[in-house]
Amino acid sequence: MKILGFESSAKSASVALLENGVLLAQSFQNSGLTHSRTLLPMAEDMLKNLDMDFGDVDLFAVAHGPGSFTGVRIGVSAVKGLAWALDKPVCGVSTLEAMAYNGIAAPEGVIICCAMDARRGQFYNALFEMEGGKPRRLCEDRAISPSELAEEIKNLKKSIFTVGDGAALCYNALDNFEIKTILAPEPMRFQSAWGVCMAAADRPQQTVHELLPVYLRLSQAERERQERVFGK
Repeated sequence: MKILGFESSAKSASVALLENGVLLAQSFQNSGLTHSRTLLPMAEDMLKNLDMDFGDVDLFAVAHGPGSFTGVRIGVSAVKGLAWALDKPVCGVSTLEAMAYNGIAAPEGVIICCAMDARRGQFYNALFEMEGGKPRRLCEDRAISPSELAEEIKNLKKSIFTVGDGAALCYNALDNFEIKTILAPEPMRFQSAWGVCMAAADRPQQTVHELLPVYLRLSQAERERQERVFGK
């Protein structure tokens, strides 16, 4: 089965094609350009170099959140549009679970701490443990403060391996609480479409109508609207 994965939940964007668990190609960009300009052209060029097109794909997968509201919407919309036009199944996966696959380089039993900067003094975070080359989830996706995360990690009494676009911030925050962690090397730190494909391979397929973005918090615009309404 060929799985085409899309990752656009943060500043970087990537697409990847997996066939029966084997990575055939991946394209990654961290230029800061809007994903509406880069995501589909990246996928088209990648497939063209493989002498394929979107019709050759069996499953379209996407990181459906948490993450940037705009980035998540762009990725989900792109996948829904392609799948609807080609009558193909889709699969939305957690951004944090997908990035946990970057922890495959960590020793067995190490806790994978996935972190994205959620602003307002919080991280989007989930904890995983690698078992047999796959991440096993230890908690649900959440928005959490550095102090809350540090308290939870202290109780685990295991080595910590941080990944994600917020990994460096998380690493520094945990260091302030005297928790020693391993920071993933930069090429293995950021979210990737390869992780999206890997996570999707173990998930049930969905219809286009079942695929929805997952936001752990209200958008800034919605928060400001509620503050105006309830502040009156």
